[in-house]
Amino acid sequence: MNEISSPRNGISAESRRYLPWLVAVALFMENLDTTIVNTAVPTMAAGLHVLPLSLKAVLTSYTISLAVFIPISGWMADRYGTKRIFALAITLFMLGSLFCGLALNVPMLVASRILQGVGGAMMTPVGRLALVRAFPRSEMITAMNYVVIPALIGPLLGPFVGGLIVHWLDWRVIFFINLPFALAGLALLRRHMPDFREDDVPPLDREGFLLFGSGIALLSYVLEIFGEHTLGTGEILFLLACACVLLFAYGWHSRETKSPVLALELFRIRTFRLSVLGGLFTRLGIGGMPFVLALLYQIGLGYLPWQAGLLMMPQAAAAICMKLMTKLVLARFGHRRVLIVNTALLGMTIMIFTHVGPGTPIWAILLLSFGQGFFSSLQFTSMNTLVYADISNHDASKASSIASTAQQMALSFGVAFSSLLAAWFLGHVDRTDPAQLVPALHHAFFVIGCMTVVSSLIFSGLHANDGNNVSNRSNPETEAAAKAG
Repeated sequence: MNEISSPRNGISAESRRYLPWLVAVALFMENLDTTIVNTAVPTMAAGLHVLPLSLKAVLTSYTISLAVFIPISGWMADRYGTKRIFALAITLFMLGSLFCGLALNVPMLVASRILQGVGGAMMTPVGRLALVRAFPRSEMITAMNYVVIPALIGPLLGPFVGGLIVHWLDWRVIFFINLPFALAGLALLRRHMPDFREDDVPPLDREGFLLFGSGIALLSYVLEIFGEHTLGTGEILFLLACACVLLFAYGWHSRETKSPVLALELFRIRTFRLSVLGGLFTRLGIGGMPFVLALLYQIGLGYLPWQAGLLMMPQAAAAICMKLMTKLVLARFGHRRVLIVNTALLGMTIMIFTHVGPGTPIWAILLLSFGQGFFSSLQFTSMNTLVYADISNHDASKASSIASTAQQMALSFGVAFSSLLAAWFLGHVDRTDPAQLVPALHHAFFVIGCMTVVSSLIFSGLHANDGNNVSNRSNPETEAAAKAG
């Protein structure tokens, strides 16, 4: 970030240089924790003397906490300041991690995961809000690149690190590993986090928060248990209907409220609407890939969890390489063309996994993993920067809350959708038999890839010059007129 040196909004050049790293540390910690716990569930169950299915609440409680508290994170930052709320978020996440590692039973572990989720719900939206207000739109791509990379690396390192820890150390270490990252984040925060806040912030929309929070929590729960046999189809449909009614009621309430908890009127802005909706559908495919790939590598190909994690490591290397090119690519081709083409390429890359089987060379798997990371990195940076292209600093907190909520729900939908596809294609065959599992997963890859390709059509609604203020791309029509004059 050495190219960023001019002061803005009273922030020193040094603070602007370290602010993206601060947000990146928090996001890395959150994403690493989400995936590392999944790997350790069987070992955790053995340590707590319960069945693995009894720990389902440990996973769902964190996701539901995120979904409920993300919407009010922007309001809290406006009211109390980004510095105070970001510090609170990291502290809560750190304490939740500590208590998870010290938990003696499942209820203590669930309560600690809820505390973690409350902290995690505020970290990402408030961190992005600070970036949007600290940097001009022309520097957003550079700043966001430092945030996108940990978003990709965290889930990739999670299975590998989790596999190593549960193999060699006590399962509680998977939570204690967050503590040094949290302390480093708090140290950076004291010196380099700006304290943005708004004047005359309206009171919290409590009725809207109750409606939306209840609806989104219920929907998150349904997504987490989707495909399990603990509830019948009728019960699942009833819960889903209740969630939809609550969310519809919130939509009606937001139209009648001056300052709703989520400002849905922002969807009138074309770049915001298409980036959020396009990101929602694109992430359905991307969000399900770690789940399906874990099944393919560990059951289908017979690799150990840490070995399967290594097979996905090239995605992290590709993300770092793409960081150096994203700004140039967007400046040359623009957001519209990049998002249409790159989304299609990302979907095609997913479909190529239909050719990965027991006889596939390791180098081919690694090369395909590199390609997926390459396109995913460009996709995330392009979508995340376009969200704020035409959003004013005054509305940045509202936009951050909506975008973060949509991303969280898309990832939950992605895992639920991919697990449903895998179960559908498997049918009633033995799910531990690689000969039966691999073809079923190939069908799932094909459907997920096709859905991702189709989602590229959403971005065709963008105008050719949308996002030029972010990418620093010159308007070809303006340049042609200048030359003609």
